[in-house]
This record gives sequence, structure tokens and C-alpha cells, in this order.
Amino acid sequence: MDVTDETTIAAAAASVAASTDHLDLLLNAGGVLHIPGVMMPETALARVSQQALTTCLAVNAAGPILVGRAFAPLLVAAEKTAGASADRPAVLASISARVGSISDNALGGWYSYRASKAALNALTKTAAVEFGRKKQKVAALVLHPGTCATDLSAPFRANVPPGKLFTVERGAAQLLDIVERASMADNGRFFAWDGSEIP
Repeated sequence: MDVTDETTIAAAAASVAASTDHLDLLLNAGGVLHIPGVMMPETALARVSQQALTTCLAVNAAGPILVGRAFAPLLVAAEKTAGASADRPAVLASISARVGSISDNALGGWYSYRASKAALNALTKTAAVEFGRKKQKVAALVLHPGTCATDLSAPFRANVPPGKLFTVERGAAQLLDIVERASMADNGRFFAWDGSEIP
């Protein structure tokens, strides 16, 4: 599915719904930080571009919430068909980044990526409020995986402290551990890879 194309999102949701009556977990893991030869994170205000802003917001913020919208009926159905409860809800989780925290921003830079992850956090929190208000047993979370050895982080690993560059497998395991422990008390929260909460 292409998260910037609503028709492919709808088709993916329909395909999944044809083979199951509920989802226990939807994990939005797509994202963009840079595109070689096209855009790089902006380290100064003078480098901010419409293209980078539009691309990052479309992929990192609009995409995940549109995917969440399309798959929400399957997550909500987990209460009726699979016994989701306040202690063990279905989970809508999206991969964010620490740089998406407005109050934790001490370094600046990375304007488009930072803004798109802040928008993702706001959209997820808004979905969390709705799930809670409707008393639906779906916890919406945002997760910071730390720095994982992926193509996304490749150009930016030089300053990663020893022991803080995770394999993809370790990064995934750490986040799934958080998801596994989630309850409705965690609905709307932003967690780092180690289980600590990010403001």
C-alpha cells in the first residue's frame, strides 16, 4: 500500500477485512526522512522547502492517520470478537521519533521531519481521545524506536553513542514489548524504546 494514496489504503483494508474479523494490532511503520538527491533534513531555516514539508507531512503524518482510519473498524471489532478489554486492548501504534516532541526540542533543525512527527503525535493523541470518549477498547500509541540500523538512519549514525544503534530486530522487539504491556491507561501516550514516556 502507498500511504499517500487513499485508494491503495482502502484496498489494503478491504483485503485484510476479507480474511479476518478483527485486528489486535495495527503498527504504522512507514516513514521518510530523506530521499537521496531530492531532500535532506534541514539544519537551518534557510534550507526549509515546500517539497520537504509536503513530502514529510504526507508520509509521516497524513499517511498513518489515514491508515488508522481505514483499519479502525477492525481494531474496534476486537472487543466483540476477540475479547479486547481495558487491560488488553487492541492497539493502534505509530512509529514516531523523539524529535517529534515539542517540549523535548533542544537541538532544533530537521524542520520538516520534526514537524511531521509532531503532527503524527497530535493526530494519534486525537484518535486516542476519540477511542476513550467512545469507550472503545483501542489504545492509540506513538513509539520512538531509538536509532535503528536502517536506510533511514544510514547518513546520520556518526554521532550515535555506542550501544544506542539498534538492529532492526532489537528495535522491533523493544517496541512490541511496549505494545504487549499496553492497557487503556496508556491510550494517547508517547513511549521511547526503553518504556520511558516522552513529553
